[in-house]
Amino acid sequence: MQKFDVLIVGAGMVGLTLALALRKSSQLKIALVDTTAVTDLDDNIDVRVSAINVASKNIFANLGVWSAIENGRAQDYQHMHVWDKAGLGKLDFSAQDSASFPPEDNLGWIIENKVIRHALWQQAELDEGIHFFNDNKLASISQGESEVFASFAHDTSSEDSSSSTPTQPIIAKLVVGADGANSWVRKQMNMAMIFKDYDHHAIVATVACPQGHKNTAWQVFLPTGPLAFLPLKHTKEEGTGDLCSIVYSTSPEDAKRLVNLDATDFAKELTAASDGKLGDITLKSERFTYPLTMRLAQDFVKDRVVLIGDAAHTIHPLAGQGVNLGLLDAAALAQTLTAKLSEHDESHTEFVNSSDLKAFSRWRKSESTEMIAAMAGIKQAFAPQQSPIKLLRGMGMNLINNFAPAKNRLIAQALGIKADLPELAYQKDTL
Repeated sequence: MQKFDVLIVGAGMVGLTLALALRKSSQLKIALVDTTAVTDLDDNIDVRVSAINVASKNIFANLGVWSAIENGRAQDYQHMHVWDKAGLGKLDFSAQDSASFPPEDNLGWIIENKVIRHALWQQAELDEGIHFFNDNKLASISQGESEVFASFAHDTSSEDSSSSTPTQPIIAKLVVGADGANSWVRKQMNMAMIFKDYDHHAIVATVACPQGHKNTAWQVFLPTGPLAFLPLKHTKEEGTGDLCSIVYSTSPEDAKRLVNLDATDFAKELTAASDGKLGDITLKSERFTYPLTMRLAQDFVKDRVVLIGDAAHTIHPLAGQGVNLGLLDAAALAQTLTAKLSEHDESHTEFVNSSDLKAFSRWRKSESTEMIAAMAGIKQAFAPQQSPIKLLRGMGMNLINNFAPAKNRLIAQALGIKADLPELAYQKDTL
């Protein structure tokens, strides 16, 4: 039997961030279970990318991994250009227009998921208080009065499985499900979820833009849904220009049609959809598609089990805030669990307090609910409308674009600067 303070199921970006955040503020003993090996960095661009805002950058910096992420392959962007294909409305954001103090140089960064996970994993491996379990998946979780018991499945798939030694069960004071949208932990604990099909599928791919991305995140609202061009950091190939990652949200039928087009015709549709603002686009990777679903756990906490990240909530990617929400979950949970430890000189004989966990759940569920509502509102506003509505929508966008207070509020949202952030999400003087 192996004993730990916290068992984290899922060593993705959010789970690894939680492990490092807990260790930064405590001597808690952490177990990380994940059978998906970390990917070595090479020259191949990952089509899975995340838009990282300033609050998330601060979290990474305070955990000592930002330099590795930034040097790995992170593309900063200072501008956002949003326009309505069906109307005349547009929005232009710039970091220099931000009213934040201190002023920000960038609106955010587009970073491959594998670059972020690699940096976090490397940092976690250096910490003797973080223990990885990568060989076997968990088979069951059961809660006791003061501990949680987790057992592993014995891997019988390999030829020499009969001689292999099963992983010993784990006893922990708290289990955290950071294992993604189809969370095994959530299902094991029968934690209720609210679901809503967005009736959209997302297509992701890497494309070359001969006119360059100009350190700008581009997004056009089409009648079928939003199409984003996210700038990537990569050496230009001769004659192709800069690379961008696309996230194309459209109806399931249109998504099927688009992924079945040949590369040339698909690129032509992207060029037409983007009004040629990035030049004649060419496809540089495979295309992947997946359905978009809103998920929200009715409660993020059940006794000694906590859900964070996509295990607790998933939202439409049109604003690129899903990963940022999850990273804030991790920072907030670490702050909640370690706040009392310093008061008791790191005794941590009982750091799991039900009232504190309920407060954490209310804190994070409130922000998730607000973000879900905002995404639903934006999606509805850009749904196909009659001409008068399109005109009013365009007028509203242009009004915001020329009204500094409203525009600054939207820029602050993009930066992730808001009230009630976890302490790790603030810039420290040592950064």
